[in-house]
Amino acid sequence: MGRRYLVTGGAGFIGSNFVRHVLAREPDATVTNLDLLTYAGVEATVRELDGDTRHTFVRGDIGDAGLVDRLLPGHDVVVNFAAETHVDRSISGPAVFLQTNVVGTGVLIDAARRHGIPRFLQVSTDEVYGSLPEGFADEEAPLQPSSPYSASKAAADLLVRSYAVTYGYRAIVTRCTNNYGPYQFPEKVIPLFVTNLLEGRKVPLYGDGRNERDWLHVGDHCAALHLLADRGVPGDVYNIGADAQLANLELTRRILAALGAGEEMIERVPDRPGHDLRYAVDSSKLRGLGWSPAHAFEDHLAATVEWYRRREDWWRPLKEGVSR
Repeated sequence: MGRRYLVTGGAGFIGSNFVRHVLAREPDATVTNLDLLTYAGVEATVRELDGDTRHTFVRGDIGDAGLVDRLLPGHDVVVNFAAETHVDRSISGPAVFLQTNVVGTGVLIDAARRHGIPRFLQVSTDEVYGSLPEGFADEEAPLQPSSPYSASKAAADLLVRSYAVTYGYRAIVTRCTNNYGPYQFPEKVIPLFVTNLLEGRKVPLYGDGRNERDWLHVGDHCAALHLLADRGVPGDVYNIGADAQLANLELTRRILAALGAGEEMIERVPDRPGHDLRYAVDSSKLRGLGWSPAHAFEDHLAATVEWYRRREDWWRPLKEGVSR
């Protein structure tokens, strides 16, 4: 009998890629996918995953204590991707971020502890460290979140850590840099810019474009999480980064070049409040377990652009209502 995974948020970008990753590498594994299918949870993605009989989809909320209690028994690993993630949305309406990211995580980890689930991975973000003028944040760096989104993720991280310290529960927190790849909801910068250009629209670039991010392919993120499900030290935090920092203006230029467009397709828009200038994490702790990124940004940005070019059937229905 293979491992039984409960993956929350598995209809979203990273969660759905993780489900595919596990099923491709563990022939005997089964996955229960719990997702509420809010705006970023995509039914078309679930239909694709349901093509594998080892995948079972359950529509529901991680904050629904009764449902979570019924689902958890018998699982070996919980991987919590379920979250509200878009910073702009957190600024305009933070309440749902607190509810899902903090209260929902609390419901989930408390049930996992009570049911004795052997492994729990809390998937977090490098944004909890705040903006770094220079250098790299290791796992001991102070948490200095700038937005309601990153504050809610930092709160969830601390809650999960408290379960490791107080109860000895085998929970791990991971903090990853910006992901890119297939099946990303088209409000995030790379799919937004790519799909806008495919539609002949301009791309909205915040401020002067100097804001810097580290870009990690979603497949490398999934490989890191899969490794940590086996070899991560319970109670620890692990950064996951590619060391592929890029200013947003340079990222925009590379996307334009990949689609044969010029800089006249850039629309400068006012910077958002609290926009962190630079994120960068030290992932040497994870690399010490044998992980390293396998996807070079230059090659796989082009592959990502090509995926969106081929998969209009997936993204075009999602563009309605997305800020462009």
